[in-house]
Amino acid sequence: MIRFESLLARAARRDPSRIALVTQHVRATYADFDAAASRFAAGLVGSGFAHGERCVILADNRFETAVAIFGTLRAGGIFSVINPMTKADKLAFVLNDCEAAVLVTQASLLGVARNAAKQVPSLRRIVVIDAVDEADGPSWHAFMTGAADLAPGPPRGIDIDLAMLVYTSGSTGRPKGVMMTHRNMVFAATSITTYLESRSDDVVLSVLPLAFDYGLYQLLMCVMCGSTLVLERSFAFPQNILPLLSSEGVTGFPLVPTMAALILQLRSFDPAWARSVRYLTNTAAALPPAHIARLRSLFSHARVFSMYGQTESKRCTYLPPEQLEQRPDSVGIAIPGTEVWVADDDGKPVAANVIGELVVRGGHVMQGYWNNEEATRRALRPGRYPWEKVLHTGDLFRIDDEGYCYFVARKDDMIKSRGEKVSPKEIENVLYALPGVSEAIVVGVPDAMLGQALKAFIVRSADSSISARDVIAHCAARLEDFMTPRLIEFRDALPKTSTGKIRRAALQAEVENREIPPE
Repeated sequence: MIRFESLLARAARRDPSRIALVTQHVRATYADFDAAASRFAAGLVGSGFAHGERCVILADNRFETAVAIFGTLRAGGIFSVINPMTKADKLAFVLNDCEAAVLVTQASLLGVARNAAKQVPSLRRIVVIDAVDEADGPSWHAFMTGAADLAPGPPRGIDIDLAMLVYTSGSTGRPKGVMMTHRNMVFAATSITTYLESRSDDVVLSVLPLAFDYGLYQLLMCVMCGSTLVLERSFAFPQNILPLLSSEGVTGFPLVPTMAALILQLRSFDPAWARSVRYLTNTAAALPPAHIARLRSLFSHARVFSMYGQTESKRCTYLPPEQLEQRPDSVGIAIPGTEVWVADDDGKPVAANVIGELVVRGGHVMQGYWNNEEATRRALRPGRYPWEKVLHTGDLFRIDDEGYCYFVARKDDMIKSRGEKVSPKEIENVLYALPGVSEAIVVGVPDAMLGQALKAFIVRSADSSISARDVIAHCAARLEDFMTPRLIEFRDALPKTSTGKIRRAALQAEVENREIPPE
């Protein structure tokens, strides 16, 4: 039985002087991190925090955020990290949905936190990380100092207890809280670190929000391995972040497609930055094969892992790097210890290369959505055996004869044009192969003749002068006629979620002249 917070104590015992976390203002050893988490846990317990209660953390990527995560677990609680860009109404919904008892935030977000807290009867305490005045609320310093002489006590709970709630982005409605136990988290982190061949001497640079499960797992996996996490808040200015690869001796660098696009636009990429990096990872959305090839050229010593996952199961598949040449458009095979297959509308497995919904089976599959039985029933359905439920992802895939998976589209993203079903992802991969295209996305525009006409929104690379005619000619030479977009719009930027995904739903709503859905 392993509860996740015990892995922090283990790392601190094994190598207390090793650097655990590097942030803008802090270089903390594992001994520092472990002691701070214990003080936070003691503060929670001393203030009446009960086993299984929820602590919500509204804060940037910072040392205190990590401490609150592990301190909450050590106190027997359930944590939820919320993106600091979240507005008061959405924050209030989350706080009420999970009936939060404690909210941890920072002074710059206190206004939002207080506005939300007014609507949350369950909330008993707000802890302000960098409060300069007690009038701002109970400060982090006072909370931690007051707990200095308190022992956190014995472990509270077992490994099947809920450990975290990860709230989905809510692009189609209210956010849903994905329930993960300690066992789920340990399983997922173990599987991923196995295929990445993670080591205790790794140094991982992450700019991904801890509110985003891809970013959160960088912290969790580093603690599991006893390695170092360099935690930055943003990749808005890559020229300020990329030198850290060299100065910190970074070995692992997790990316999302928008980060890759920014890196590939740099004219002054210094090869010295990449020398220590032994692996790159990508998830959130698939990297276009053209971008993978260019990243491999820049990071010539690194293995590149294309991956696919969902918050509901953390990670589903990964492509072994030695398969990149042969299958650049694949997201690989099931992660260690899990199974995936493609099913038809009745839930029955389909033959190789037939498109259907991806189904996932394994110890990383969520327990369900907090307080949302209807959504849980749609996602978790009976599996092959009477004792289990498996995850129906809502994503369309095909699996080839050798078991390699290929993402086709979200079910809701498929476009029907000229009577044919069109995968926008297939067109986008072709667009990204055109020199001068930095970002691209394809949506369906209502059309009386075609059903839906294909429209491409494109962001050009710096100094690129490609025209709509160039784009159409490039696609026509590589795609069937019914898959060639005829409507091309160039923009300076595309709308994105807080985790860097292009907001396809927002652009689709725009072309349909309807209200743009919230993130």
